[in-house]
Amino acid sequence: MLMAAKNQCKVILLSVKYNIMREMTNRVAFLTNVAFMILNNATFIIQWLLLFHLKKNIGGYSLHDVMILWGLAAGTYGLSHILFQRAYLLPDLIINGKLDAFLVQPKNVLLSIISSGTSSSAIGDLIYGYIIVIIFKLSLPNILLFTFLIITGGTILTAFAVIAGSICFWIVRGDMIAENLCNILINFSTYPDGIFKGAIRIILYTIIPIGFAAYIPLHLLLQFNLLYFLAIICFTILITSIAFLVFYRGLRRYTSSSLMSSRI
Repeated sequence: MLMAAKNQCKVILLSVKYNIMREMTNRVAFLTNVAFMILNNATFIIQWLLLFHLKKNIGGYSLHDVMILWGLAAGTYGLSHILFQRAYLLPDLIINGKLDAFLVQPKNVLLSIISSGTSSSAIGDLIYGYIIVIIFKLSLPNILLFTFLIITGGTILTAFAVIAGSICFWIVRGDMIAENLCNILINFSTYPDGIFKGAIRIILYTIIPIGFAAYIPLHLLLQFNLLYFLAIICFTILITSIAFLVFYRGLRRYTSSSLMSSRI
């Protein structure tokens, strides 16, 4: 079991390596995408500086807290799209019958699919996340904890994208639902959770798990709490298991398009 998991991790890392190498064939475009994504994220600092100039506290967050939240959001988004970018394109693969090439490979189907593509601009998001934690929370323990949290957060984002994308196995136009759900998850993760009240707050910690991908990790970085730490680990395992279950249940309903294609 452990050997199989180790081998699968090696396959994923090799796939990501070759995906990045393919993106780097045009180095100017690659570096431009990375640089402009860092710059794009940095421009939002101006927005928050203006808001905190008008009000010193927003939803219980200071400017320092919001910057770390943005670093976490960028890091988790970046890592997820670097390693598993195809998870967000799953609806297109299902609807258009493009899973055939993955079904005949002697590898885990889901992991093979989601690790078959990468986003060069997402590297800029990941770098930006580390820049933020270095500026606002510089210490070796914080950098290590930040790394752990973007791994769990990226896993949660990916698992949620797989669950949302798998809707397309049952609903013909499920791609619109999946896209909106993923956009909600990403967009809400950049705003303080204190501004959300009642039912919306509950949804953000359950149905749309932003709480476990961004908000609880933020509180952990600000002040370590063992209970929060264990809760994130347990939730990450839970949502990953659900993602695998939902995908393979849906795969039974998959209809091939007889599209002849191959992957190297």
